[in-house]
Amino acid sequence: MMLRDKVGIVTGASSGIGRATAVLMAQEGASVVLSDIDVKEGEKAAGDIRKAGGRAVFQLADVTDERAVEALVKRAEREFGGLDLAYNNAGIEGAQAPLQEQDMDGVRRAFDVLITSVFLCLRHQIPALQRRGGGAIVNCSSMWGLNAWPNWSPYITSKHAVSGMTKTVALEQARNNIRINAVAPGPILTPLLVRGWKGDPGHASGRVPMGRIGRPEEVAEAVVWLLSARSSFVNGHVMPVDGGMMAQTG
Repeated sequence: MMLRDKVGIVTGASSGIGRATAVLMAQEGASVVLSDIDVKEGEKAAGDIRKAGGRAVFQLADVTDERAVEALVKRAEREFGGLDLAYNNAGIEGAQAPLQEQDMDGVRRAFDVLITSVFLCLRHQIPALQRRGGGAIVNCSSMWGLNAWPNWSPYITSKHAVSGMTKTVALEQARNNIRINAVAPGPILTPLLVRGWKGDPGHASGRVPMGRIGRPEEVAEAVVWLLSARSSFVNGHVMPVDGGMMAQTG
């Protein structure tokens, strides 16, 4: 098991990539604290992990609220004795419109959920990992955190920020036995993709060299590898999981 006896947090864990990652982390031996604002699905996800023999609890947390983030980290330490790993996955898609037509309340909300939440999570996770003598964190960026597309400025700006934040903090913590990386998914079959493509997520496959959209479990595999000791010399990396899209767009 890649994560045997480790303790991890997953934000945005009620569905999609977050849920798939929490499940795989538990299968690989970690005790997992799942968090989300969707209590019903979050509790169900944690319960499913326990029914399968894993160790998991759910914690309601709006990760744009620093007190909630602090409480989430403390729950991991109280429930399972510490914190070794984290996957900062919570996110929204933001509005699609030219920049000058974007509603500023929506822009601020996107920045809060996609940027501020990751900053706050790192702010509280890093000291907890330091108390354990090290660990690993993976943030969720996007292939659009490495590239761009019109009419998605709040989302794409935010994901570029996450990519930059990941690299910066990885350098800050490199001598502290803490590795920080990010995944950069392409189109993955999640509720976010369904909303972003107006109920037709399959349409997104047309730009993927492999000719299909990805599955949440495929991103989860990359996240768990980055969290594990098997990636022990990988640090400050933003890893595309995109069926080859970045290879053709740069």
